[in-house]
Amino acid sequence: MIDWTDRYCRFFHRLLTRKARLYTEMVVDEAIIRGDRDRLLDPGSVAGPVALQLGGSDAGRLAEAARIGEGYGYQEVNFNVGCPSDRVQSGAFGACLMRDPSLVARGVEAMRRAVSVPVTVKCRIGVDDQDPAAVLPAFADAMAGAGCETLIVHARKAWLQGLSPKENRSVPPLDYELVAQLARERRDLHVVLNGGIGSLDEAEAHLGRFAGVMLGRAAYERPYLLTSVDERLFGENVPAPSRAMVVRTVADRAERTGTPVWRYARHMLGLYAGEPGARTWRRRLSEETRAGGSPVLLDALDEVEAAQAAA
Repeated sequence: MIDWTDRYCRFFHRLLTRKARLYTEMVVDEAIIRGDRDRLLDPGSVAGPVALQLGGSDAGRLAEAARIGEGYGYQEVNFNVGCPSDRVQSGAFGACLMRDPSLVARGVEAMRRAVSVPVTVKCRIGVDDQDPAAVLPAFADAMAGAGCETLIVHARKAWLQGLSPKENRSVPPLDYELVAQLARERRDLHVVLNGGIGSLDEAEAHLGRFAGVMLGRAAYERPYLLTSVDERLFGENVPAPSRAMVVRTVADRAERTGTPVWRYARHMLGLYAGEPGARTWRRRLSEETRAGGSPVLLDALDEVEAAQAAA
């Protein structure tokens, strides 16, 4: 989720669910060590469980970045070796590391020595011409041997040659059964399923076979579904916030902190997905929030509420 689940996105999503574990965008270890740590790692007043997702390949740098991240309050360090982005390929990390499980294992071991929070791994079922039926179990063995207890598996191959990062999110076929087989055979691992899960109904159905599920595009494109997570998946009997309440809370925070409202608004385009006024909402946020402040967000809300009243 590079450039997607930044601190502003996580603030917005946390308004919708208190219990779901949120993940940062993948942050490169070197950027944390040598860059602006506060900008990269500041949780932004996001309460609840949040995991720091790291990219890299050098065990020492990964360990240092994980230690720094734990100091910012993250409750999990997630090593991403499943991202097919062009940027991570050029840096020799991300999904290409699935070709070298021993290197990944060394990174996991180093991070586990450096932090007290869980170190987890997110991967694909294989890359390019690899045979997932052979690669995934062997990769899981290596991670378990390094002390990793949770493996988050995007149930598609990553084709680093021939497909764009966008195509890699949908073109390679899903193989849930292979991941389910891994979950059955490796009871020592918490296997979390990712990839193509489009609704909470689907998520609930998968929880019968997996230790957890991860939602990516569905939660980003239709974020209001997150308001049902706490009750349906965690048994929390709490009233869901209205969309209008969420918008007003975001507008107020942008105003109080002096944050350009577009930093939040770009993650909120799908808030009214499927509702009357959704097109108007997307248009106004896309066209106007970079030029205006929080009143633009409130004006768009007024227009959507008027459209809903007239529907």
